[in-house]
Amino acid sequence: MNRIQIRRAHIDDLGLITPLFDLYRQFYEQASDLAKAENFLAQRLQHHESVIFLAFDGADAVGFTQLYPGFSSVSMARTFLLNDLYVVGSHRRHGVGSLLLEAAVAHAKAEQAVRISLTTNVANATAQSVYEAQGWARETAFLTYNFKLTP
Repeated sequence: MNRIQIRRAHIDDLGLITPLFDLYRQFYEQASDLAKAENFLAQRLQHHESVIFLAFDGADAVGFTQLYPGFSSVSMARTFLLNDLYVVGSHRRHGVGSLLLEAAVAHAKAEQAVRISLTTNVANATAQSVYEAQGWARETAFLTYNFKLTP
């Protein structure tokens, strides 16, 4: 889809990001809550706690990715966590996800980060194939553990 344009989102884009973010959360079996989603995103953007890229088909926002900055003590350098990537159903399998990944990588390189990490559902083979086609490597050297703090 050569008409797809990617650009960094700003606080003025909340009305475009929020419905996509809400659909992303629903994909992961969370209840729809547009007001809470908008507040969450507003906080991230206002406090410079995340970087969001939007994909546009003309004037329509059709996807987004959200990066959270972090650091590696071992590398003593910046890292990013690609926490969210979502493309509306009508635009899947047309390269939109790949374009969003490319924007995320370009941003991380510009920030002199040493890595971008992501986690995806084990059953999400479609996303895994997109990541691997873009050169992302599945982790084989480290295990990931989580400690759940909230119900």
